[in-house]
Amino acid sequence: MATLRRMTVDDLPAAQSLSKAQRWPHRVEDWEILLSLGFGYVAESEDGIVGTAMAWLYGADAATLGMVTVSPEARESGIDRQLMDAVLSDLGERTILLNATAEGKPLYAEMGFEAAGPVFQHQGAAFAVPIAELIPAERVRPLGAKDMPTLHDLARRATGMNRDALLNALVPGAQGVVLTRDNEPVGFSLFRRFGRGHVVGPTIAPDSGGAKALISHWLGSNAGIFCRIDIPAESGLGDWLEELGLPRVAEVTRMVRGRPPKADPSAQIFTLTTQALG
Repeated sequence: MATLRRMTVDDLPAAQSLSKAQRWPHRVEDWEILLSLGFGYVAESEDGIVGTAMAWLYGADAATLGMVTVSPEARESGIDRQLMDAVLSDLGERTILLNATAEGKPLYAEMGFEAAGPVFQHQGAAFAVPIAELIPAERVRPLGAKDMPTLHDLARRATGMNRDALLNALVPGAQGVVLTRDNEPVGFSLFRRFGRGHVVGPTIAPDSGGAKALISHWLGSNAGIFCRIDIPAESGLGDWLEELGLPRVAEVTRMVRGRPPKADPSAQIFTLTTQALG
């Protein structure tokens, strides 16, 4: 038997052990960031913490759900469903998005989530990046303090959700660049410490050419550093990343419960913040 309670900072070393058992790369520091941005539940038995689930709110109408982990010994006990029920109860009528592993997908489907397309995980360190081919009047420049309203606007348009709080928390600990065309900001990308190395994301751009320019900046200036990039399948970047030396190593399924957020096609998500955060 296991009891459920709200996750606290003291639970994070045990939570990290559970994710490590699933071969997820998250450090305790990564869990700390996730908890600071959202909330979670743990399932606790006499043997300690045997399961987790978390969620992150984006405005009043949307949320993402993730970090659903259960110890190997407890996987047949239904704890994952109990954890999901607890989180979903707190989220209420919001539209909820998640990225499902093959193992978790059947349960999420039973709970009303519908598949919305694959997400591919690319990673590696032995990559070679040619100089990005910029179109006329296009530039990649460092992110400045005055760019935050632009980042908020681009993220809202690309996701259909209010991601202001997420960006406000991530930007101070990240490196960032902005894509401009005719001196107008049209995209951005962050480069952050995560897991085994660094993650490129989020990356938002008006088209794949702009996304490649942003991603090439990070890869070109960090050759030999382990980098991870999670892309929606429809981004069309998979073959390009493979050619650069960043192979696809895993795939999850993007799922949604409720009405999908309405995004603006002039600003598109090309790399995720993380699979949990979307």
